[in-house]
Amino acid sequence: MSAEAIATGETDPPLRPLPGRAAELPAGVDAPPRLVAHLRAVHDVAARLVEWVRRRCPELELDAEAVLFGAATHDIGKALHPAELSDPGARHEEAGRELLLGHGVEPGLARFAGTHASWTAPGTGAEDLLVSLADKVWKNKRVTELEDLVVALPAGADGRAAWEWFMELDEVLTEIGDGADRSPAYQMSHPLTR
Repeated sequence: MSAEAIATGETDPPLRPLPGRAAELPAGVDAPPRLVAHLRAVHDVAARLVEWVRRRCPELELDAEAVLFGAATHDIGKALHPAELSDPGARHEEAGRELLLGHGVEPGLARFAGTHASWTAPGTGAEDLLVSLADKVWKNKRVTELEDLVVALPAGADGRAAWEWFMELDEVLTEIGDGADRSPAYQMSHPLTR
């Protein structure tokens, strides 16, 4: 199956297709099928998180398109470091940022390849945190420190207590997590090699 078909075709479970340019990039960098499937799964969760933020806290300034592009390309550097698809490693982060820049992606969008695993770094914004959260929750992994940072965003925007926001975030993350077992199975159904 081609990278484009994985990025935009029908899936089981149903996942949103990768957006425009993000759907074209995997083929342009000869990304392994499993990587494209992973990007699509994380993108789908990011879209659900963006919808939740927009619905529950419209006061929070958020570049939704940046979140979706970031989620759809965050691990693109694994096309250059495919061993990191199955083994731990961080070489793909800077490599992914450089790869995106080399394909004409603006620095503000290429940054997600480098920031998705460093949510405590100075200058980390709402968009970066949502991409990081989507990259964890797609497989039902919960990270308290990251969730606390995400909860602080709407609390700071509308003045409600952080614990109230935590209860709402916990509800949406639990809902996403309840169906998360199908996403890793979908990813693993695609080969590691091209």
